[in-house]
Amino acid sequence: MKIKSSIELVEEALKDIKTISPDEAFDLKNNEKCNLIDIRDIRELQKQGEVENAIHIPRGMLEFWLDPNSAYFKDGKVDIKKEIVLFCAGGLRSALAAKSLKEMGFEKISHVDGGFGAIKNSKFKII
Repeated sequence: MKIKSSIELVEEALKDIKTISPDEAFDLKNNEKCNLIDIRDIRELQKQGEVENAIHIPRGMLEFWLDPNSAYFKDGKVDIKKEIVLFCAGGLRSALAAKSLKEMGFEKISHVDGGFGAIKNSKFKII
């Protein structure tokens, strides 16, 4: 049995999902065309700061909070008519999460290349 590495999983995900730049994400958010979702752990937000007006959904709860049939569903947390733009610290977890949401049936889904590391050096305001 061959076990795939986490890097192999990320590489496969990147072939299947849409990757956007921090500037593209900023424009989408600024024009109210997306849900900008930070999937980092709460401790990462406390230590490194948050992106102003981003929605925080921990990676471990993402699929459950967005599944209308889940007991953990957060109705109204995300506008599913708008693109879902995910980011994590560096772009690896968000790539896997974007692929997972795509597999759930979400169509307008992307992740930010470079994650929070790239976002904090862009036009976004960090609070």
